[in-house]
Formats: sequence, C-alpha cells, structure tokens
Amino acid sequence: MIEVGAEDTDVSVDDVIAACMVPNAPQSFFLYAGAGSGKTRSLKEGLDGFRDKYGKQFRKDGKKVAVITYTNAAADEILSRVGEDPLFPVKTIHSFCWEQICPYQRDIQAWLHINLPKEYEEIRLKQEKGRPGKAAHDRERAMANITRRLEWLSVPRQFTYNPNGDNFGNDSLSHDEVLGITADFIKNKPSMQAVLANRFPFILIDESQDTNRHLMDAFLVLEASNVGRFALGLFGDTMQRIYFDGKPDLGTNIPANWAKPVKKMNHRCPQRVVALGNALRSAVDDQQQLARHDSPIGTVRIFIAPANSTDKPAIENFLRHRMADICNDGEWKHGGDAVKILTLEHRMAAARGGFLPMFEALSADSRLSTGLRKGELAGLRLFTEQVAPLIDAYGKNEKFRAMAHLRKKSPLLKAASLRKICEIGNPLTPVQNAVKELHDLITDKPEVSFLEVLRCVSKHNLFDIPDSLQPFLGEETDDPSESEHRPPEEAEHEGVEEQKGESSSRSLEAWRSFLETSYNQTDAFSQYVSDLGQYGTHQGVKGLEFDRVFVVIDDSDAKGFTFSFDKLFGTKPLSDKDREKMAEGVETGVDHTRRLLYVTCTRAKKSLALAVYTDSPDELANSIKKLGWFMSEEIEVCKDIVN
Repeated sequence: MIEVGAEDTDVSVDDVIAACMVPNAPQSFFLYAGAGSGKTRSLKEGLDGFRDKYGKQFRKDGKKVAVITYTNAAADEILSRVGEDPLFPVKTIHSFCWEQICPYQRDIQAWLHINLPKEYEEIRLKQEKGRPGKAAHDRERAMANITRRLEWLSVPRQFTYNPNGDNFGNDSLSHDEVLGITADFIKNKPSMQAVLANRFPFILIDESQDTNRHLMDAFLVLEASNVGRFALGLFGDTMQRIYFDGKPDLGTNIPANWAKPVKKMNHRCPQRVVALGNALRSAVDDQQQLARHDSPIGTVRIFIAPANSTDKPAIENFLRHRMADICNDGEWKHGGDAVKILTLEHRMAAARGGFLPMFEALSADSRLSTGLRKGELAGLRLFTEQVAPLIDAYGKNEKFRAMAHLRKKSPLLKAASLRKICEIGNPLTPVQNAVKELHDLITDKPEVSFLEVLRCVSKHNLFDIPDSLQPFLGEETDDPSESEHRPPEEAEHEGVEEQKGESSSRSLEAWRSFLETSYNQTDAFSQYVSDLGQYGTHQGVKGLEFDRVFVVIDDSDAKGFTFSFDKLFGTKPLSDKDREKMAEGVETGVDHTRRLLYVTCTRAKKSLALAVYTDSPDELANSIKKLGWFMSEEIEVCKDIVN
C-alpha cells in the first residue's frame, strides 16, 4: 500500500526557499517538485514573502525578481496566483531571452555571420552522406536559404522576433537562434552577465528540466561567476521532462553549495495513481511521493485492444462506459469536460478531436508547426479569435457582446470608416448586413470552407486580413501566386510569415490546403489548443489536473519516432542503437516514453484508464503483469469489442 502523509508535510520547503531569497546573502536552490506537489504554490509563497520583506527596497533600487517559465499558459497560471507586479516580471523563456539580447543588434549580426556558415557545413556533410530523396531536397533548400541569408547580412541589419509564433524572413530570428544567441552572450559577454546580475539578483526558472540545455548551462555559468550577489532558483522534476533539448542530468548535477529542498507530497492524485507514478519512476531515481492521508484510494485500469481494430473511437467510447461501471461514476460516459482524453501525439488528438484535415494541411510546412500546435498563427487566429466569437454571439442573439467584439476587432467600427459611412446613411447598416451574411454563410452551409469565410470577411472588411492569407483574396484562381497582394518588398519589411523563393511556395501550398478544408473544425481546434476540450497531449496538459483521465496509447497511429510503448512494455526488443545508447548512458526512446506515461497518468485526481493498442494483446498483457506496475485485476484484454 502507498505511504501517506499529512497535508503540511512539506511546509519546511517554503522556509528553505525564503532563506535562500535574501538580497544580502542570496543562495541558489533546486526544488524537486514531482507531480501534484504544489510547486506553483511554493513559488507564490516565495514571491509573496519576498515582496513583504524586500519589495520596497528592490523597487527603490530598480531591481526585479525574474520568473521564467516554458509556456504562455504556465506564465498565465503564475500571474493568476501572484498577480501582476512589475517587481516580478513573469515571462516565457523565449520572451525573456529576446528582451535581453534585443539591444545587441550588431552582436546578433556578428553571431549569425559566425554560426550560419557552421550550420551550412553541418548540412553539407549530411548531404554528402545522405541518399537522394525528400530529405536531400530539403537539405539543398536549407543550404540555399543560408546562402541567401548570408548575402543579405553583407550590410548592417536590424532583427525582429515574435516569441509567440513562427518567424519568417531574413530579419526574423528563429526560436532556436534566440536561445542560442542568449546562451552564447551570457557565457561570453561580461557586460551581459553584469547587466543580468544587477537587474535580476534572483532568477526563478519554472519547469527548469525543460529549459534548453545550452541556456541552462549559461545560467549556471552566470550563477557561478556571481556567487554572493546573484542566485538561481530552479523548480522542476527531471521525470517530467518532455522536450528533448532540456538538460537530462539537471537534478543530479547541481553544485554542492546549493540548497536542495524536496517536496514529498502529491496533493493531486488518489493513492493508487501515486503508487503507479512511483513504480514508473523507480527505475529512474529514488524519488518516491507520498499520498495525502485524506486522499481516496482511486481506480486504475489498463485496457488492451488489437491495433488493427477498424473503429477505435467506438472502442474508446465502450471503454469509457466500462469505466463508468467499474468506478460507479456515470460521468465517465459523458463527453465534453467530464473525461480528459490524452493522446501521445498531436495528430492522434486531431484525428479524434475532429480537426485532422486542417491540422495535416498546415503540418505539411514545418515552418508553421510551432504556431499551429500553439494556435498562434495569425492566419488561424483570424478564424478562432475574431470570426468564431462574433458568429457565436450573433447566433445567440447577444447583440451587446457581438457589438463589443466588433468595436474591439473590426476596422468597420473605426472612426475613419464610420465617418465615411455616415456621409451616406446609417453607419451600422453595413455592419449589420455584413455580420448577417457571414453568419448565414457559416450556418446555412455546414461544409463551408475557410476560404469562403475568408473572402466574405474580406469583402465586407469585417476584420483585418493577416499577411499570410492576403494572396488568396484576388480573383478566383487555383494558383495563389497569381492573386493580387502587396508587393514582396512591402511584405518582407513587415515581417510576414512567407518570404520569396521556395519556402514561400511551400507556405502558400500549406495555407491553400488549409483554406480548402471545412470551417466547422474551428471550435474543436480552439478547444484543443486552449486545453479546454476533451482531447489533449502530454505537452499541453503538463501541470494541469483532471478528475478522470483516459490515456490512449497507439504506436501505429501516432506515426511518431521518439517513443515506443511496445519497447517500454517489453513486447518489442530494443534495437542495437537503443543498447548502444544505454551503454553510453545516453537517453533512449524508452526513457522518453516512460516519462510521457508518467506525465499523462499523474494528471488524474479520481480515476485513470489507459487504452493500449497492440498487435499482440495477450503477449502485452503478460508483459505488463511481469512489470508489476498494474495489479492483475486492473489489466483487461478486449479483443472483440468492435470490429
């Protein structure tokens, strides 16, 4: 049985953090905070206590405590707990880095001059060893792009960066470049170190296990060079590292003079899920969590089904009904928010969530992938943040909400537009007609395409059209390059998502394919990227919690190469490369898969179900029994549910 503890078991941890955050005697610390341990609460307590004791003096001296996290959602969560306060700027890692390097424009250009040729040479060597095919074509294109960019850098330039989306154009830095430049500058520029240590005597890094390893190394250099006047505070759990560029040995490679508080409690999960989490990580480290003494026992089941099943959604629906019976909890039968279904990969979630066509269309261009998965492409936000809320308000006859939305978003209600309309009649008549036409188009034609919606919006000037969609607003044509749009030099100046040459063609093709899919995918996609819908991935839900969690595991359907549950469960042998990595102490796909399973399972507050698809259900069941992670009665083989 799982060991339990009292609610206040970890109260001393907050005292350790408070003792470290003393301006005249700062001490760095690494806080181990496993799943459901109340990491954000400890961060809040530390900041609140600091504000009470030292806030007045820090404000007077113009100093701040920087709080860095990985995603916008995590930053918003911290801000909701701590409150907006200039003393504690809360930033994503990319935003923080860009703010630090932005003033160093000449140095950025010098860095690119040095590193772009290195990148070119790495690609060239791969090209020499590689085979002809799509990868070879992509490498040729990449080398050509680097050559063009180096030519563009032959004169002084200014650089831009958007931390919340994809960056295109010669003047736009990529996410990787911003992290790389920041790491290099912190390590090698004494002036950068001095500025950072003086401006931010304390830098607190949330989800530190996922912070880029090169940047984390740079922060460690900064800390070692400024002992006594600067401190790092790292919050994290290496078992919850889900991104490959994080620092693998962060938890075991902390300097001896650091404080290393540990939070033992899991305040989120029922006892059975805490025990499962402990079993999953027992092969990795010796960190074992305690369940709350007042936590329920909880329910866990793992269902095993054939991978060649023809109707997997029907199987998953049956299994949810099965869980309702097992748990005596009718909420398992319901859709919507009652059950959080976690997939291991975005494509699986898109297929089950009902937005696969639009997802696959934009995924075809890797340059759009980051913005797609985060829902931050301007071409997507036109539909999700402007069109959809308007149609929803109008359809519900909520006139005040619709008008408030238009006042905030629509150029039709800007003063200049209203003055022109007033000269010929009622200024609201064109607005009302435009909204009605758009609403009727979407509601009367269920399969209306994004392109039709786009052209209706443009026709009435309801919303500003993003640059990425401008090429599709000309005459009806199958070739977007023939459409009327602004001159390339004007678009490049504004940092649009497309640029001239082959990459422009690829992006246009992806946007064209997207626009030809149905607009009715919008709500499902919006729910997904905001983590409000029924479906989610391990990346999106890390740090979140749900009463009922249903994890869907399907190696064949995921089409991914970075994880293998067949290998983790023991039904597929390790490859020679796996063994080679293990011998060298290098992380394998099995290690990554174990962490994914840990992260997804430990989201559950009441009950947990896993559906595993495999070619050999009986063999998998036997392997899982041998692992000892699940009790025999928790393992069910389901061969003939639906065919």
